[in-house]
Amino acid sequence: MSQREILKEGAQEFGIELSPRQLDKFDAFTRLLLLWNQKFNITRITDPEEISVRHYLDSLAPLAFITPAKGAAIMDIGTGGGMPGIPLKIARPDIKLSLLDSTHKRLLFVEEAARDMELSEVKAIHSRAEDAGQNRLFRERYDFTVSRAVARLPLLAELCLPFCKVGGTFIAYKGPDIEEELDQAKRAIKLLGGEVGAVHKFLLPHGGPERTLVFVKKMAKTSAPYPRKAGIPERSPL
Repeated sequence: MSQREILKEGAQEFGIELSPRQLDKFDAFTRLLLLWNQKFNITRITDPEEISVRHYLDSLAPLAFITPAKGAAIMDIGTGGGMPGIPLKIARPDIKLSLLDSTHKRLLFVEEAARDMELSEVKAIHSRAEDAGQNRLFRERYDFTVSRAVARLPLLAELCLPFCKVGGTFIAYKGPDIEEELDQAKRAIKLLGGEVGAVHKFLLPHGGPERTLVFVKKMAKTSAPYPRKAGIPERSPL
């Protein structure tokens, strides 16, 4: 089965219909990803079919459970190679997407990818989340914040919730074993103005691994001290 067929069928399992033009954009994204990966370490996954499952379908999974309003503002924190933000943008061209990362070369890649695929309203932000989260241009400006960063939930909550508007949602992409992490994160999430909502466990299509999506609702403004200065949340999680 080709990459396109895997992606099209897998998206349909999530209730997402990808047009031929959208599938063309995913093809273009894969070509660019593999080209850049020859020089920079963007992804360890280099098989196109596996990219479709473990990167693209994983990125699209929240759309199986929520339908963002037209024109919703989404911040992808620690975007790396543009996941989950760019796949979400391809599937939902109307969203306003910001991609934040502290590594400049990765942002050069996602900027080129957005240009190559003619994706509008995509902004790349070169900053640490701790610094951008205290910037009034970004703080509490987003309907959704998303992150596939490899970090535990108490840390992710401090890095991501300050960007959410009150009434917005932080979505954490996690693996199957989430119970202990969730329990440890409850205090931090409450302190930051959030509340754990739905927790969805599922298998990625086409033999993919088990994944978990944690939806955290922003109930109140985040107190001014958070996020703390760069490095502190990682050394001393809430």
